[in-house]
Amino acid sequence: MAITTALIKELRERTGAGMLDCKKALEENGGDIEKAIDWLREKGIAKAAKKSGRVAAEGLVFAAVSADRKKGAILEFNSETDFVAKNDEFKTFGEKLVQLSLEHDLTSEDELKAFELEGKKVEDNLTELIAKIGENMNIRRLKLVSTDGFIETYIHLGGKIGVLLNVSGEATPENVEKAKGVAMHVAAMDPKYLNSEQVTADDLEREKEIARHQLQQEGKPENIIEKILEGKMRKFYEENCLVNQKYVRDDSVTIEKFIAPSSIISFDRFKVGEGIEKEEADFAAEVAAMAGN
Repeated sequence: MAITTALIKELRERTGAGMLDCKKALEENGGDIEKAIDWLREKGIAKAAKKSGRVAAEGLVFAAVSADRKKGAILEFNSETDFVAKNDEFKTFGEKLVQLSLEHDLTSEDELKAFELEGKKVEDNLTELIAKIGENMNIRRLKLVSTDGFIETYIHLGGKIGVLLNVSGEATPENVEKAKGVAMHVAAMDPKYLNSEQVTADDLEREKEIARHQLQQEGKPENIIEKILEGKMRKFYEENCLVNQKYVRDDSVTIEKFIAPSSIISFDRFKVGEGIEKEEADFAAEVAAMAGN
């Protein structure tokens, strides 16, 4: 039987599975749509597809560093609930993903999903895990960093926040210890920029306008507002630029002075679910719906 577009479309509408999965299911079953549905169910694809539209804003951040500290990877792997994020299978899969990225220089989520893990694509492994555990999961973001200096990472709150720090210099025990302290600082203080050079003109102008408006409302004379703004912009850099921030464990030094003689090349901070609009669950309504009330 010919595998037509209309047949694939019908199967997709009935199962929620992807176009390629539907095409393969039909090919494997001679175009018989009922057998194709069973095939998709057996593979766990139909079950996983039904969950793919559900918001996955919980999960964990995973990080890995090469033995020579010249390369590091950080990855956010999401689930629908914190309960599943504590599941050992979820954790093991996340650890495998970040190690795979590190060892094979995978730089994007799509590259990772297409890579082979234990005889099949990562994406297929993920589909099976979704079907098994019963929640939508998502490889949300991945960052791979290589350096001439060294990499340090820090995982906070059991995986809710992760930091990857790229530092110049040699990975001596003293320098690594300092870098660990800075990574912990980044987790705690959430700097928006590395240094003042990273602050865009638009960002700076927006901050100035907000401060200017506040000063005008306070009735400050126009001839001194500009002088006050200079001080406020210095404060903005101190609060938002990592190298200008006071070290959280010793506010007598800035991060730039604390990390010396090394310097920070870059940093990445992943917080689970940031930027995702979470659904508010009405559990009473869900239970009533399940009971047919």
